Amino acid sequence: MFGFNRTAAAGQASPTKEQTERILTPDDAPPGAIISPDTRRPNRIPPGQSRTKKWPVLDASGTPDLSLISWKLHVAGAVHHPIVLTWEEFAALPRVQVFADMHCVTRWSRLGNVWEGVSTRHLLELAGGPLPQAKFVIAHAYDYGWTTNLPLDAFLAEDALVAIRHDGEDLAPEHGGPARLVIPRLYAWKSAKWLGAIELVERDRAGFWERNGYHMNGDPWKEERFGLNY
Repeated sequence: MFGFNRTAAAGQASPTKEQTERILTPDDAPPGAIISPDTRRPNRIPPGQSRTKKWPVLDASGTPDLSLISWKLHVAGAVHHPIVLTWEEFAALPRVQVFADMHCVTRWSRLGNVWEGVSTRHLLELAGGPLPQAKFVIAHAYDYGWTTNLPLDAFLAEDALVAIRHDGEDLAPEHGGPARLVIPRLYAWKSAKWLGAIELVERDRAGFWERNGYHMNGDPWKEERFGLNY
């Protein structure tokens, strides 16, 4: 299993009770953090959702047993120069912080998360950028071949990243550590846990939950929970 340091970042105090009770706003974000646009909405909870102060653990098949020694991230498909990054190479890349809300299709919303990791835009730059025919992304996870699909423009949003830290701590295995995709403007199932590969494709292709009836896009503000994906 991972040898993660679960302590808070140096110089970062644990949240006070008052901070956990109130809804954090962009003014609470770390200096220089990217602010997800949805956190600036007057009402930040989409239709049919309820706020949670906890972080529920949900997945399809349980937490996979991963080693940082063998972990790799592939960026492949319709890119100019496919790449494969080891954990050491990935962890050494420039990082961003993103202040964003998270909305799960199971109807909970966790507001005011601070993610830290590598921008999806930077990862595609390392792969030479998308080829002209690239329109969608298939995210491949380490949990038994799990996948999810999303539009390329959603993947390249300014607030999208591959995160390795959350709220000042290394990302726990049950929440997708060592690295998970984070796409704040779509339902959380699109933010693939245990990310192993990013594949750019010309035609959309349903992933695990999409094949089982979830929506191909998953916009929480439009309640795109379910769809006929055939």
